[in-house]
Amino acid sequence: MCGCNTRAEVLLAEAIEPPTRTGRCTLTGGLWCSWYDDTEVTKTDIDHMVPLAEAWDSGAWQWTRQRRVEYANYLGDDRHLVAVSQSSNRQKSDQDVTTWIVPDNPSQRCRYLSDQVAVKLGWELSVDPAEQAAMRRIAEECPDTEVTVNPVP
Repeated sequence: MCGCNTRAEVLLAEAIEPPTRTGRCTLTGGLWCSWYDDTEVTKTDIDHMVPLAEAWDSGAWQWTRQRRVEYANYLGDDRHLVAVSQSSNRQKSDQDVTTWIVPDNPSQRCRYLSDQVAVKLGWELSVDPAEQAAMRRIAEECPDTEVTVNPVP
């Protein structure tokens, strides 16, 4: 996009009030909507929809180093990396849907599940039995939610 690092690219793409960009992509100011907890924030974290540790456990351990770097910095799908509040990102940490599903904003559970499934399928990551059971249980609450998968090159 603009030649910035991955974090800055996500921040620029998701800002509801864009930050000021100076120099070699130094960002100041800005405002973001953290949909994990329905909060407007000026300080954000960039969250991997499927956390790096979860991706590793789901098959990324078999990838080349280059593929893991591509995953960590992937900008080809807006659902992959999201700007969220620091507190919600730390609360989520490396948990999967068996233990974390946007507890501070239950109205977004279907979106979260859909995005999780799309990222897992796009990257051909596995789902363990407990995760699959949780996904099925949550999906029952989301009868009108569609999952669009963007296969990763």
